[in-house]
Amino acid sequence: MRRAHLTHPDGTWSGLALETETRPRPELCLLTAPHRLLLTQGGVPVLLGVVHPPAHGVGFFRTDRYRSPVPPLRAHMVRVYGGSTERWAHRFADLLAASPGTPLHDGRWVTPDPRLRHWSHGRLPPAEYWSSMLVEGHPGGYVDWYAHNGSWEILPLRQMPDADDSRVKVYRKQARDGTLPPILLWWVSGLDCHLILDGHARLAAAIAESTEPRLLALHRTVPDDEADTETRSAVAAYEADLTRFAELRVLHGPGVPDGAEFAGPALTRRLDAARTSHRPTWAWPLPGGTAEWNRIAHEHTAGRWQDDELS
Repeated sequence: MRRAHLTHPDGTWSGLALETETRPRPELCLLTAPHRLLLTQGGVPVLLGVVHPPAHGVGFFRTDRYRSPVPPLRAHMVRVYGGSTERWAHRFADLLAASPGTPLHDGRWVTPDPRLRHWSHGRLPPAEYWSSMLVEGHPGGYVDWYAHNGSWEILPLRQMPDADDSRVKVYRKQARDGTLPPILLWWVSGLDCHLILDGHARLAAAIAESTEPRLLALHRTVPDDEADTETRSAVAAYEADLTRFAELRVLHGPGVPDGAEFAGPALTRRLDAARTSHRPTWAWPLPGGTAEWNRIAHEHTAGRWQDDELS
């Protein structure tokens, strides 16, 4: 798997771009039927979903069979990688490339450090804010697209551990001293939210200590050829903006700005989007369609999901 660094406009590190090949279909795979979603890992159902039209949200049910593709992060790793999100990003990339059970398939991906703090909640204490971002309910619940503008929310793939869980206790010390490894997320467009790929206990520890968790969010992005096209388009738009301001200066004099103050930031945003913008999550048709989804749902929910949620 090839990788390259992503940077902010000021040159500081912002994430990794990953080029994946020879993985036509991932082991952590999203299957669909009309208004139905099924997430499987190695063929095992881990999450069922019902989309409630018109675009209200998704009812979900977890089967408790999800397994993280990342092996446990041992104490010596924490000492080696410490508080460096960049170094952890490379470590996670290595682990995902070598491990089954991941969502990676052929194409281009990025693992940026996402900005999931919504402006309207910026003053909330970390424990309160990140608790509000977690989608509640176990084994079933509802992703409400009206609650936090959809993709702000985080859906655990298994039940979140309690603050006094043995694993959480170990991570709480790391949260206090600033060495807690990042939580690895996966943005899924069909759910319009982030799933926790790895780090349920680490996020619980950050919430228990009311510290800001570090995050890495995996999502599919534009392929290189499309990115090159969008880059050329962004540069052409920038040059057109400068030409327009130059023409205005000829007509109205030097009091008109040259346009760089306005066109420059717009170019930066366009170039960033050309390389890192979200692309819809790939999904595959579920063989057997709705009837097969219903069979799987009734088999794995064992009456723990209400019939009206399955309809």
